Amino acid sequence: MTPTNRVALITGANKGIGLAVCRKLAESGVQVILGARDAKKGATAAEALRSQGLPVVFQKLDVTSADDIKAVHEFIVSKFGRLDILVNNAGVLLDPPRHPPDAEGASVFNAKLDTIRGSLETNTFGALRLCQRFVPLMLKNGYGRVVNLSSGMGQLSDMNGGWPGYRISKVALNAVTRIFADETAGSNVLINSVCPGWVKTDMGGQEAERAPEGAAEGIVWLATLPDGGPTGGFFRDKEPIEW
Repeated sequence: MTPTNRVALITGANKGIGLAVCRKLAESGVQVILGARDAKKGATAAEALRSQGLPVVFQKLDVTSADDIKAVHEFIVSKFGRLDILVNNAGVLLDPPRHPPDAEGASVFNAKLDTIRGSLETNTFGALRLCQRFVPLMLKNGYGRVVNLSSGMGQLSDMNGGWPGYRISKVALNAVTRIFADETAGSNVLINSVCPGWVKTDMGGQEAERAPEGAAEGIVWLATLPDGGPTGGFFRDKEPIEW
């Protein structure tokens, strides 16, 4: 199947990395569903891409909402009958910055459990719910690529202090990747985690090292892996990294 026959869903895609991924996939001929929790911003972003002749449609999608996920699933099944690519990009960083290090909530010693729960709800459980909905459809159709947006801050091999909610949620997301990859082993559904690096976004700030367009390259690479490609891996810049 050529890229022009593929269908992709990207979450948190009205700006930043998600929007850059939408553009790159659409430019290759993939039919893109741009998901965003803010309906107005999402519709505006999708229209901007569509005005450039790109195959993009918008669907409201708050990944913490079971109703939104159900509605998007029903839309995709009824309109396309398949989902080939799922990019779980939606994410939040709710922890206060670790400057100064004794700032309230910055240290794990005084982190608020509500902050950690909120981080898990979006960064981990959102991706988990979407995989539960769409990976069976991919298995049924004999093809699928899932890319979970993780972070170097979720590496156990290089774990530090600060930002406990974000770190814990990304470690858990990596576990989600490995579990789904193991349970789909031997199929043509490839499920991987990716660290996009330090990116100029609302989350990363303007001092970050790379633009969203550069970060999107490794994500699109995983989203379009050839048959027989890696699954259950953790990547940065198209190279495997430690867990």
